[in-house]
Amino acid sequence: MPERPPFYPAQARELAEAFNAHGVDYMFIGKSGAILLGFPGTTQDVDVYPARSQENGRRIIDALTQLGFSLGDTLKAEIVSGKDFVQIKSGPFDVDLVFAPDGIEDYATAKARMHREGIFPILNLRDIIASKRAANRARDLVDLPLLEAFREEYVKLHPASTKED
Repeated sequence: MPERPPFYPAQARELAEAFNAHGVDYMFIGKSGAILLGFPGTTQDVDVYPARSQENGRRIIDALTQLGFSLGDTLKAEIVSGKDFVQIKSGPFDVDLVFAPDGIEDYATAKARMHREGIFPILNLRDIIASKRAANRARDLVDLPLLEAFREEYVKLHPASTKED
């Protein structure tokens, strides 16, 4: 299997344009979301937190198919049912759909704190950090101090847009 290139914002743009065109309700999360806010890091995939509904799942399938992803029946069923975590490696780049991210109470509450950067709906940095802390994976624990330092600087530069409370 060929090695995938690391995430870069053009992949997020492609995904956002397709999701937005198909009316998908979603936010970028994880390191992908932080990078879109200016965090100086890299990642191997695009992480998305979509709203869990069958209709939203069908929209996701349409958008991913338009982008050239090959989705078998099992993968489609997982997306439509809103399986907690769906990893997709059958397209031009890797996408993780996280319908139930660790440390996030519910989609509506997280969306109320969301930040929009151009065409990108992005989970609040506080929530990105809370999710990584709750996941408690070794790679996330390495990133946490860097993300927290980035958040401090981000809040100074964008105090009105952070919706931290």
